[in-house]
Amino acid sequence: IWGWREREAQRRDCPTRHVLRDDLIVELAKRKSSDAKQIRALRGMERGDLQRALPQLTAAVERGLALPDNECPAPQQRESPAQLAVLGQFLSSALGLDAWVGGALFAGSAHAGMEALAAGVDRVAAGRARNALVIASDAIRPGLGSGFEARCGAGAAAMVIGAYGGAAAVDVVVTYSRPFVDRYRGDGEVDNRDLYDARLFREEIFLPSIEAVTDELGDQSANVWSLPDPDGRLGAVIGKRVGSDPAASAAVYAAVGDTGAAAALLGAIGAMQEPGTVAIVGNGGGRTTGAIVRVETPVPGSAAIAEALEGGRAASYAEVLRARGQLVAGGETIPMGVPPESALFVRGADEMLGLLAGRCVDCGTISTPPSIHPTCTNCGGPKLEPVSVARGGSVHTYVVNHTMPAPFVAPLPIAVLDMDDGARLMLQVIGDGSDVEIGRRVELVLRKYAHERGVPVYGFKARPTDKPRSVDKQGAS
Repeated sequence: IWGWREREAQRRDCPTRHVLRDDLIVELAKRKSSDAKQIRALRGMERGDLQRALPQLTAAVERGLALPDNECPAPQQRESPAQLAVLGQFLSSALGLDAWVGGALFAGSAHAGMEALAAGVDRVAAGRARNALVIASDAIRPGLGSGFEARCGAGAAAMVIGAYGGAAAVDVVVTYSRPFVDRYRGDGEVDNRDLYDARLFREEIFLPSIEAVTDELGDQSANVWSLPDPDGRLGAVIGKRVGSDPAASAAVYAAVGDTGAAAALLGAIGAMQEPGTVAIVGNGGGRTTGAIVRVETPVPGSAAIAEALEGGRAASYAEVLRARGQLVAGGETIPMGVPPESALFVRGADEMLGLLAGRCVDCGTISTPPSIHPTCTNCGGPKLEPVSVARGGSVHTYVVNHTMPAPFVAPLPIAVLDMDDGARLMLQVIGDGSDVEIGRRVELVLRKYAHERGVPVYGFKARPTDKPRSVDKQGAS
């Protein structure tokens, strides 16, 4: 079927999806039937050109079914999905949290961010935690060429919920559930599917569920709303209905698109700069949750949302595809020298994630990492006390690699950094190296270095913070 579609697209000189959609190819392959009546009855096959092509389609299916297994193409080996269960431990170590700190992971739909918020609130309210850190992060990966692709984004938001004090309080949390499936990623798939029937989704899935929750929150006197907007129009429809047009979340959707599980919190946090009542609504996977937050004084960090949205830069389509993992460097990949479960990673995990070093008791020199330098690199003293390396510093020297083996992508800048506490590190620098220069200030941020043997490997990278020094025509800075 795929081969027929390719040939037909070439004959018509049009995109392949205009001939036969990907989901229809999948459905025809799953049914394994060359019966013309069954093919004709498949939803989406009612187009006249497809009806006329039934003889070719049935012949293509028959040829595929008759092909011996040993002549079929080998199944494509997909990259293993990230081991989400270990992300909480990685993040805890990077934040310097105690090993006894508990955690929970929510995944599976765009509703996960609201589930995390509700779980954090319940945990604190039940007295089982004094403080809860709620992080919602998502990077939606759409099918290439789908109508959903242009609206997909990526983002993250975090809230700290405490039992005492605070500038705001979570007052009400309600959840409405129905046995629906909206945008989803099936077993063995890596891309999110677009809506199967946009009208059905709008009229019988999305709007009734959202309206049920907004009606439940209607007597809470909310003056600001953060609302889901799956198609660029429905958010405004709901906003007008609740008297919030535009919704606080509209600016986030306009700037970075649909951020999935992070969308509800991103839209709400930016609205917590002033006292008032903020209503948060999130939807996904057949569930809709609403929460009311009473803001008494400006919430610390809420202004950072607007600053982050204004500080972005335009990205090429290739950069976006590479960030999503849909454009992968070719060539023979170079595996890491040691697996993630090896002794080096087990013994050095806290050093990498917590950025720990050893300070010499005798001369004060900071040596990194202490597992490799158990004695002082300056005086040779054997007494080192564990310290956390400063997160800021400046570039001592650097190099930009313009040829890198897969899965690394060139150009790849690497810099030697003089940290503010006197430590010296060598780390990768975020970006293509065009904004790196000797003496420039940097900050260290947690990033994924590789995906090795099905496990994400995290560590710190340097990110330039100030502007590069201007250079005149004679080269003087």
